[in-house]
Amino acid sequence: MIIIDTKTNEELKIEIKLIEKGDYKLLTKKRYFFDWEKEKKQEVYKLTLEGTKDILGLISIERIPDEWRIHIRLLTVSKENKGQNKNHENIAGNLITHVSKIALREYAELACVSLKPKSTIVQHYIEKYDMNITGSTLSIELLEILNLIKKYDHD
Repeated sequence: MIIIDTKTNEELKIEIKLIEKGDYKLLTKKRYFFDWEKEKKQEVYKLTLEGTKDILGLISIERIPDEWRIHIRLLTVSKENKGQNKNHENIAGNLITHVSKIALREYAELACVSLKPKSTIVQHYIEKYDMNITGSTLSIELLEILNLIKKYDHD
């Protein structure tokens, strides 16, 4: 998987791994927008450039096997990777794709990934990640999951 350096258009290899206990002390609300300490009991993944420790994005998930679904509890990119002047492109897309691959492995053709976005970015999720409105959440199922994997997973 890769992200794009917005200044040079260079493709940079990334790693997405489970967060480690020691990482939480680096996750300030100022840089990552949320109090990630509250997610310590959840399944949290971090995105870093390959071979580095600097966390560029985070995603917290909840598995809901009875519904063949993984729910994204929290998703963020670091402050310098948000907005018009961000340093890197495709961090959130790669994190959502990573979770989608987990859902596909666990639930096969019944896989679903959902999230409950802030109302200000609903349209962004619909347009960029092909999410569908499903009640108070947005979700993707098999076709959209496969499209995300095709778009973001270059391994």
